Amino acid sequence: MIAQLFEDVAAANAPFTLLRFSRRAMATTFEVALPAGSHPDPLVVAEAALDVIDAVEDQLTVYREESEVSRLNARAAAAAVPVADNLFELLQRCAAWTLQSNGAFDVACGAIVKAWGFHRRQGAIPPAATLQRAMACSGMRHVILESRRRTVKFRRRGLELNFGAVGKGYALDQAARLLRQRFGVRSALLHGGGSSILAIGTPPGRPRGWPIRLRHPDHPRRSLGTVYLCDAALGTSAATYQHFVYNNRKLGHVLDPRRGWPAEGTASASAIAPTAAQADALSTAAFILGPRGVEPLSRLCPDTAFLLLPEAAPDPGDRSGTPGSSGMPGPSGMAKPSGMPGPSGTDASPPRQGLLTWNLPGDYYDPPEQEMDVAADRFDPPPGACPDWLD
Repeated sequence: MIAQLFEDVAAANAPFTLLRFSRRAMATTFEVALPAGSHPDPLVVAEAALDVIDAVEDQLTVYREESEVSRLNARAAAAAVPVADNLFELLQRCAAWTLQSNGAFDVACGAIVKAWGFHRRQGAIPPAATLQRAMACSGMRHVILESRRRTVKFRRRGLELNFGAVGKGYALDQAARLLRQRFGVRSALLHGGGSSILAIGTPPGRPRGWPIRLRHPDHPRRSLGTVYLCDAALGTSAATYQHFVYNNRKLGHVLDPRRGWPAEGTASASAIAPTAAQADALSTAAFILGPRGVEPLSRLCPDTAFLLLPEAAPDPGDRSGTPGSSGMPGPSGMAKPSGMPGPSGTDASPPRQGLLTWNLPGDYYDPPEQEMDVAADRFDPPPGACPDWLD
C-alpha cells in the first residue's frame, strides 16, 4: 500500500512541490520523495524503488524462515553455503567495517541480540551463562568468506548473522541505484524510519543540498542542528525508543559486540557517508565507541563525517553549554575536522550545544541558532522513528 502526500516546500528563491510516497517495511516506514515535475511518472518510479526495499527485506530478515539470511544461519555451521552476489558483497563490506571499528560494528552477533531479548522488544539482562554462550559463538572472526565460490561458512555453531544495524541503509542504497540507473532520477530524498536517510542530488534551486534536521534524542521538539546532504547519506544511532532501566542505568538495544553489553555514554551518534549502508554501520560503531573511540575511526574513514552527542551533554536550551563557557569540552586527542579548529587545549571540534564532530566541513552543517533560514523546507525525521531495524 502506497500513500501519496503532496507537500509544498517553501525555499527562499525556489518554491517547489515535493511528492512523497511511503510503505511499511522492516518494521518502520520507508519514504521516497521526488520533486514534482522531475519525472513524468513519479508513482511508477516510487513503486519500483519501494519494491526493491521489500526485496531486500525478504533477503535479509531473520524473522522469516524462508529468507536467504535465515537459511544461511541454519546451514553455514555445517557446510559452506553459496549466497547471492549482493549478499556476499555486503558481508565483505561489513567485515571491513568491523575491522575499521575494532569490532564495535559486527553483524555476526545475532546470538547476543537474542540473549538480551531485544529482537522481541523485551529487553532484559540475560543470565551470565546465557550471555557467555552467546559471546562464544559471535563475531565476524568466526565467519569465513570464500571469494571465488562466493560461499559463507561459520566456525561456530549457534552463530547468527543479523543485519539490523545496516539493513535499512543497504535497502536505501539499492533503491537509489535503481532510481538513478533505470529512471535517470537526479533529485530525490529517501529515508527509512527517519534514522536512515539518502539524498540523490539536491532539491530544485537549493545547491547546498537537502536540509535534514538532527533531532535531539531526549527532546523530540529540540534540534541539534541541520545537516545538508547531496549525493550522500545520513545514519543515526540512539537508544531512545528501545531501552530499559536497571539500577538507575539506561540500558539500550545498541549492543557492544565486544562486551556483550549495551553501549553506554553516548546519547546519539550520526554519520554522513557516501552510502546509506556505510552511514548506518559507522553511526552504530560511533555510538558504541564514544568520543575517544571515534577519533581513530574518523582517521580510517576520511570520507565519513561523524556527529556525536555524549550522554552528559548539557540541555540544548541551556546556553551555558556553548563554546567558551563551562559546558562540556571535547576530550583531548580527537581528530580536528578540516577548517574547524578546536577550542584551546583540545584537538576536538568545538562543541555545539554539546555536539562533537569529526571530518565535518562547515557548509555541511548549521547549528540550531541558524536553523531559521531552512525551517520551512527541512526534512524532520518522525519523532517516533525507531533508530534501528529490530523486527
